[in-house]
Amino acid sequence: MIEDTKTGVWSVVGDTSLKGAFYQYQVTVYHPESKKVETLTTTDPYSLSLSVNSKYSQVVDLDDPATQPLNWENHSIPIVKNAEDNIFYETHIRDFSSDDLSLSEDDYRGKYKAFSEQNSEGIQHLKALQKAGLNNIHLLPTFDIATVNEQSSKVVSLSDTVENAKAKVCDIKPYIKLCTEKYDDKQTLKSLLSSFNVSGTEAQQVVSELREFDDYNWGYDPYHYTVPEGNYALNPQGISRLVEFREMVQSIHGLGFRVIMDVVYNHTHQSGLEPNAVLDKIVPNYYHRLHPITGAIEQSTCCDNTAVERVMMAKLMSDSLVVWARDYKIDGFRFDLMGHQSKAAMLAAREAVRAVDSDTYFYGEGWNFGEVANNSRFEQASQLNLGGTEIGTYSDRLRDAVRGGGNNTRDSQGIGNGLLMQPNERLSQTNSRQEYELRMDQLRIGLAGNLSTFPLKQQNGTQILGKDIPYGDQPTGYALDPADTINYVSKHDNQTLWDNSQYRLPFDVSTDNRVRMHLQSLSFILFAQGIPFLHMGSEFMRSKSYLRDSYDYGDWFNRVDFSKQNNYYNVGLPPADKDQDNWPLIKAVLKGHQGRDHVQAKHIEFSANVFEEMLALRMSSPLFRLTTANDIIEKVSFLNTQNEQLGLLVMKLDDTQGQVADDHVDSLMVIFNTKTEAQTFAYPGASEYQLHPIQQNSVDAVIKQSKADEKGFTVPALSSVVFIKY
Repeated sequence: MIEDTKTGVWSVVGDTSLKGAFYQYQVTVYHPESKKVETLTTTDPYSLSLSVNSKYSQVVDLDDPATQPLNWENHSIPIVKNAEDNIFYETHIRDFSSDDLSLSEDDYRGKYKAFSEQNSEGIQHLKALQKAGLNNIHLLPTFDIATVNEQSSKVVSLSDTVENAKAKVCDIKPYIKLCTEKYDDKQTLKSLLSSFNVSGTEAQQVVSELREFDDYNWGYDPYHYTVPEGNYALNPQGISRLVEFREMVQSIHGLGFRVIMDVVYNHTHQSGLEPNAVLDKIVPNYYHRLHPITGAIEQSTCCDNTAVERVMMAKLMSDSLVVWARDYKIDGFRFDLMGHQSKAAMLAAREAVRAVDSDTYFYGEGWNFGEVANNSRFEQASQLNLGGTEIGTYSDRLRDAVRGGGNNTRDSQGIGNGLLMQPNERLSQTNSRQEYELRMDQLRIGLAGNLSTFPLKQQNGTQILGKDIPYGDQPTGYALDPADTINYVSKHDNQTLWDNSQYRLPFDVSTDNRVRMHLQSLSFILFAQGIPFLHMGSEFMRSKSYLRDSYDYGDWFNRVDFSKQNNYYNVGLPPADKDQDNWPLIKAVLKGHQGRDHVQAKHIEFSANVFEEMLALRMSSPLFRLTTANDIIEKVSFLNTQNEQLGLLVMKLDDTQGQVADDHVDSLMVIFNTKTEAQTFAYPGASEYQLHPIQQNSVDAVIKQSKADEKGFTVPALSSVVFIKY
């Protein structure tokens, strides 16, 4: 390679014989880790194709038909009119199909190919969700990651027999439980795990000891940013994985969804002279953020933090995003720990992507922590800084109001799991009243798009705005536009919504009411202004058996049953590494709930159907998806903020105010009743409303009991009801 001394760029020009060639770089460079000049062999950080396990880069032209499935260039991509019309469904590629027995080929489980099935249970469910209004599939990281062996013959799967699994691991780790205990060698690992006592520690021990050998990881461990991960391909070698990835994208588009990709530009898996380091071998100490005194690479994100404030790291991020948008037809991007990147770099990257895809959407985690906290290195891409940009950030405000504060605890509750209305034995109505009033105000601001300028109520002659409601030491409302806010109550991180609620709910709540409360928690995000974000399987009351962080704990804790028979609750204590300190509390709540926390197939089916109705309700009117802060301020109001009826939150969406958003609807009244008994909200004009047609025809017989008459609106217990006035 020859260096251009004016630009510092090294390049080589070859002939067509290089097409498809595998290559590496050999770099002679002084490396601060060894404090000497090293001759290092590494792959290309700008790789577009790779060999198995990323040992070699490959020369490839992404416009070559050999890298594309049939009709790739001409396939149609669904359009979403406004950013606020998006609904995101967070999906892990392996979770989607690892437990699906209806696939046409067993080999497709956990692979890109599962999304190209026609009639599998997973695909049928996606079709039902799309029909109801879901429009985006968000894929957890699917770029090249460093932590799963891409040679399927070398990894351990739940479908392996004990004998096969032993053959793969016992020479390397002879002292683990699988290799020292006498088990039936002919049974599968799944069968073995099923045989263990769910209150014991055996299942989590086996899963934990096998996790470095298994076929599972969330993928937040970047190796090469701009190549599809080979572990999800039937053939990970070279261009085959590119074709399979593109086929998946094409198939998801064909189902009627846009495709969002989870990206992780804030850190790399390794640095220095480590085997999986790439950037730091080519220009040591440049691509990573260094501690200003020690010079060590910062690791506040978990791993080796990159420095996107440096020109070439920002360029790498931007160039990579353009490839995904232009060459892989990715419709938007979710950024891991986006607050560790600068606002300027994010805005510049979005402009670069918009040049090839005008309707892309960016969102991510705008958390403020670590060495960059409080804009100490640059203006961060964080919650409080991104207001008005229409780069979305997750709102922990609405989340905590609904779920309760903290994780793995019984010491707090949220509006969605009994706060004040059904206190558990550690709480009381007396000490919960102040917390309840604050959470209700935080929830109202969340329902109003988390706007800093939203006028919530008058207090002592003063107008209280969204920014005036506290969230710890920060304002609750920080958005300036509804597209600034991503509303959620669960995602891959932390416990699932179901597990979080079982930690907190009173022991005497019936199974049916637990299901109703679960659905009500989801209704808060589906009926809120801003953009909803849904965790795959939450409509099935998905459980991870209380596991707090399932990133590398295999199919046993991460699977989803699209046949709707099982939510995989209480399949064994969660792994000790993450949750051993929580085992006593988990055992206590499991005992206290006395089986009322276990759902049956009928509950899962009911929940899935009501979830689809709520999706359809959201998409039935633009009033749920207003596109400007001014529209929200004009049309959205909360009617019981002064003389509050406990357990009742009343939101009016009034289209007689401001510019008309919905030609067919005069106004909507959305009433959330979190009490265990029906309540009536007195309202003079209630008789002009009727129960929304979708709920008139609901599978939920309880919802159908809702009434609008001269007395007001009557709403059943634990129900979120929409009334409509034409």
